[in-house]
This record gives sequence, C-alpha cells and structure tokens, in this order.
Amino acid sequence: MKSKFRVNRRKREITRQEPERLMECLSSGDQSRAVDGMTLSSESLATKENPAGAYSSKNGVLDLEPDTSNLEEAELSLRGRGSLNYEEARALLGRMEYQKGNIEAALHVFEGINIAAVTPRMKVTLAKRQEDHKRHSQSFATPSMSIHAASLLMEAIFLKAKSLQHLGRFREAAQSCKVIVDIVESSFSEGMPENFAADFKLQETLNKAVELLPELWKLADSPREAIMSYRRALLHHWNLDVETTARIQKDFAIFLLYSGGEASPPNLRSLMDSSFAPKNNIEEAILLLMILLRKMILTRIEWDPSIFDHLSFTLSVSGGLKALASQVEELLPGIIDRRERYHILSLCYYGAGEELVALDLLRKLLHSNEDPKRVPALLMASKICGKTSKHAEEGINYARRALQSLENDCNQLESVANCLLGVSLSAHSQVAVADSERVTKQCEALEALESAGRMTKMQDSNILYHLSLENAEQRKLDVALYYAKHLLKLESGSNIIRGWLLLARILSAQRQYKDAETVINAALDQTGKWDQGELLRTKAKLQIAQGQLENGIESYIQLLAVLQIQSKSFGPGTKLYKDNGNPPSHLELEVWHDLASVYMRLSRWHDAETCLSKSKAISFYSASRCHTTGVLYEQRGLYKEALKAFVSALDIDPTHVPSLVSTAVVLRRLSMQSNATRSFLMAALRLDRMNSSAWYNLGLLYKAEGAPSPSLEAADCFEAATFLEETAPVEPFR
Repeated sequence: MKSKFRVNRRKREITRQEPERLMECLSSGDQSRAVDGMTLSSESLATKENPAGAYSSKNGVLDLEPDTSNLEEAELSLRGRGSLNYEEARALLGRMEYQKGNIEAALHVFEGINIAAVTPRMKVTLAKRQEDHKRHSQSFATPSMSIHAASLLMEAIFLKAKSLQHLGRFREAAQSCKVIVDIVESSFSEGMPENFAADFKLQETLNKAVELLPELWKLADSPREAIMSYRRALLHHWNLDVETTARIQKDFAIFLLYSGGEASPPNLRSLMDSSFAPKNNIEEAILLLMILLRKMILTRIEWDPSIFDHLSFTLSVSGGLKALASQVEELLPGIIDRRERYHILSLCYYGAGEELVALDLLRKLLHSNEDPKRVPALLMASKICGKTSKHAEEGINYARRALQSLENDCNQLESVANCLLGVSLSAHSQVAVADSERVTKQCEALEALESAGRMTKMQDSNILYHLSLENAEQRKLDVALYYAKHLLKLESGSNIIRGWLLLARILSAQRQYKDAETVINAALDQTGKWDQGELLRTKAKLQIAQGQLENGIESYIQLLAVLQIQSKSFGPGTKLYKDNGNPPSHLELEVWHDLASVYMRLSRWHDAETCLSKSKAISFYSASRCHTTGVLYEQRGLYKEALKAFVSALDIDPTHVPSLVSTAVVLRRLSMQSNATRSFLMAALRLDRMNSSAWYNLGLLYKAEGAPSPSLEAADCFEAATFLEETAPVEPFR
C-alpha cells in the first residue's frame, strides 16, 4: 500500500511540474535539454483536442476556461513514448496560451517552431501514410515523425495563422495558412484519401485551413490570391464535408459578384470538351449558385434563402430570367410558398419579355382564393395590361384594387397606382366606341395622372412623361410642352432618350421644326452611338418636313451604317434600344421603308424599289413593306397592283391603319362601292381616332354622296382632319 501511494504521489508531482519544465525548456532556448530526465526525440503522441476549451473559428470567440487536456497530453506523451521534442512542446504550449486568450504570447511560442525544418518531415509522414493506406497493411518502417505529431504541428501552424489574423497581420496569416494547404496537396497528388486520418485532428485542421485561406487573402486585399485559393479549395480533393464545401462555394460566389474586380477565367483542362467552362465572374458565380441550389433541392444541405436571392440577382443582371424561372419551377412544393412562387415566376417571365405568361400567373395569384390584395402584384398586372388597349379595362380594375388595398397607407405606392390607372384609362379611351365615352376616359386619365404628380410633387420622371404624353395625345400641346421640359430638367444628364424624343415630337406638332431638330442634336451629343437609332430617324423626318430631302437621306444612311456596324459587332438579335423597345432589325426595316418613301417623292422609282428589296430580305412578311409597295404602285398610276399590295398588308396585319386608309382611297379612285370604302375608313378610325388622312377621305366620301346630311358630316370630317393635320407630329407621340 505504501508503494502504491508513492506511485500516485509521483504521478501528481509530474502533472504539477510538467508545464513549468516545458516553459523552462522553451524559454531557455535549449532544444537538446531533457524533459523530466529524458532525451528529446522526433516522436510523441498528439491527443484529441478538448472541444470545450478550443477556439471556435466559426464564431470567432475564445473560450477562456482552463483546458487540462494539454497537461494530460504532455503527460501521456512523456510516459507513453518517453520523450517530447522541441517543436511539439511549443505546439502544445502555444495551444494552451491561445485557448487562454493570450494571442501575442501564443504567437511568440508558435514563431519558435522552425516550420521550414519540420515541413519535409511532415510531407514524408503523410506520403508514407498514404502508401500504407493503399496497401491496406501496416508498414514497419519508422517515418520521421508520427501521424499524431504531424497533426499536432499542423494545428500549431493553423493557430499561428489565426493569431496573426487576430493581430491584423493578414498577409502573414495567409502565408502561414497556405503552408498547411501546400503540405497536404504535395503529399497527396491524387487528393486526400477518404477517411484518411479519421481518428485524428488532421482532417479537421485541414478543413479549417482550406476554408480560412481565401478569407485571409481577402482581408489582405489580395483578390487574385483569394480567387486562386477559392478555386484550389473547390477543384482539389480535400475530403471536405458537404457543409464546408457549401460554405466555400457560397462565399466564392458572393466574392465574384460583389468584389468589383473581374477575375481571369478558371483553367479547367481536366473537364471534357462538352462540359461548361465559365468565361467571367457572372458565369462562374451562376455555376456555383446553381450547384448550391441543386444541393438544397436534394436536401444535401439546409435551405438557405440567401443563396436563392443571390442567384435571382445574378440571373437578373445577366439576362437569364428564363433560366431563373426554370429553377423556381423545379423547386419542390413547400420550399417556397405557392403565392410567392407565382409572384417570382411572373417577375421572371415579365423580365424575359413574355408579358402574357406573366399576366396569366398574376391572375392566378390575384384570384380571390389566393392573395387578391397583394399590392405589388396588382401594380405589375396593371402595368402589363395598360400597354395594350385589348387588356386596358383589366388594367383599370387592377389599379383601382391596388388603391383600395393601400387605403392611404403609402403615398409613394398610391402615386404609382394612380399613374398606372391613368395609363390604362388612356389606352382604353383609344378603343371607346362613342365619343362621349372616349372623352370621359381621357379626362379620367388626366385626372389620375395629375393626382399622381401632386403626390410626388412633380418629381417623378415616369409620371411627368405620361402627363406630357397624354396631353400631347389630346392635342393640349402647350401643357404637354411644359411637362416635357420639366421632365428633361429633372433628368438632366441621365440620358433618357424617350424624353428627348417626346419633346422633339411636341415641337414638331407646333411646327417648330428647327427647335425640334436642335433638341435632337443635343440628344445625339449626350447619347452613345448604339442608342442613337430613334434619334437619327426623328432627325431625318424633321429635315424632310422642312423640305431638306437630301439631308434627310443622309441622316437615314448614317442610321443604316450604325445599325449594320452594330449587327456585325453584337449580332442581329442584340437589343440596345431600351427606351422605345424597337430591336435593331425592326428599326432597320422601317428605315428602308422611310427611305423608299423619300425616293418616291423625288420620283426615283428604281432607288425606292431597291430599298423595298432590302426590306424584303430582312422580313418577307411585313405589312409595312406591303403598304409602301402599294404606295409606290399608286404613285405610278398602277391602282390595281396597289390594291393587291394593300390587301396583302391587311392579310398580314388586319389592324394596319395606313393600309386600311390606302385601301379605301384606291377603292374610291377605282369607283368601287362606297360602302366598302366607308367600312375601311371607319375601321381605321376605330383603331386610330387621330388619323387625319382617314377623316379627310371620309369627308370626301360624304361629299361625293351629295345629300344635305352627309354634307354636314363631310364638313365635320374636314374640320377634324384640318385640326389633326395642323397639330400632327412628324411621327406618332406614342
């Protein structure tokens, strides 16, 4: 019993004295000094770290509770193997100081480890371990150090990097952390074997180092190194767990999107030729986010709404809204609320240009069984409906429902709802059968727009634009001019083409052609080359209105040159005209028709035919081209051929107003039935009440009938035609 008591007392003495002897050994700098009377060797055991006393890299908090695992580890190392070498002693002591929160003291201890000297031995140990793992047998050859020692030293290097990070020495921290990654990568050329060192701390340390390294490079303001570290973390096989890989992928995607720099494309030679290789930051971020979304759908990782938000933003700015819609449609039920899914999909399809699909989704969302009072959806539905007279009445209903749902809660949204209500009322007035109904809708439209303007103190450019446009459509040109000038003053320097165009058209309706051309020239000076299409076309029409036909032709030729260069540079499908929505191919088609009309005025029939052949090469089925061809025949006295051309135009587009009017004119000249002539003119006026030519020809038809009542109607038609002709812009306001 006495002997056993002496042994236990001896054990307690070793436990009490061990830290003091380690400190004396390290502080003296004598690496050959014996610890507890035993010679230092190259091997010792590294035991598992106590989680309760460890530093958490996830939340960045130091646990200052005492950790006795270091003392136990030192004792076990001394008693189990008989020795503890200098580097391992420093690793243990540094860990103790780090866990206590003594960062500077820990760093001082870690800096005493000769990393350059131990690195080769660590590589040999890991490589040897890999060979043993492949042979599934235990080698009897003794490596330069044990796998436990290698793991302990690797943890010391990682904690040194963390210490440097705490002290703000980010570049040194990154270089220290990179040592761990380099050691493992050079030791395992084919990647980290699965379940390698499953019982040791090495894999955990490696996971933390791989995840930390790009963050340190970002803190060190080294974006290139950060990107290389991210790609290295994701392309090399580190045997990382799913959660760690997902965090790295998410952080990398966010860095690519918002770092402000453009990274060089990744070198993915290992991929097959058919595999997708991203060419820029956006594509690489989309790829990463799509992978993460797929993992969430397959429930490999938890649902993270921020990933979907980042993907939505990325696909939106890159024009991939159709792809985003596909991703939303693939989400399992329950991940996103059904009503939210309808709303997101409607936004996607609207942004992709499929407005009718978006409208159908909004109708489902706004059904009484779903969410009939969702204001953003009501406003969006009203906006879509207000673009066409066909759905204008539905747009009015949505706008009024939005106003009822708001109940004076938000002036800004109320102003938007009133503006959309005005736009829808204006569109609906264009298809009103009775004049009284049309006038009522126009008055209501102006009232709604003026209410929206008052709510925003006339500081909203969109409301000002629609106020000016509606007044111009109603031929209240002075009021329209006031709002147009206020709009340009508000948007000074913002390069909004539609404001310049509207102002020039209003001035042309007032027969101020010179001033209108000055406005267009000013707009041309402030816009880029690719955005000048509609401006140059308007300039050409202004020059032609002033009798400057040759100058007009030159402007058209300049515009065609811009369109052709643009087509070669960006491809024929590129959309560069954001304000007016006309794609380059459509604009080029109309320019050829305009040029043909100018050449007809100069009796240059061959040049006009050449322009029409150019148009035919762009689009064979074009109502506008057929109409221009008919005008060419008509001016040459070939009325039957002209009639065939106009009929062909109406076969393509039954609502083509110029063809309806021209058909009526040719029928009258051919002395055909007046009823057919009248029906074409009335159809044209139902579609466009502001068409002066339709009113004039209808007046001629009434006058030819000779009866007293038709004569009065003819006078009314001539009066309307004269007023509209005197206030007609060089091209439609809308």
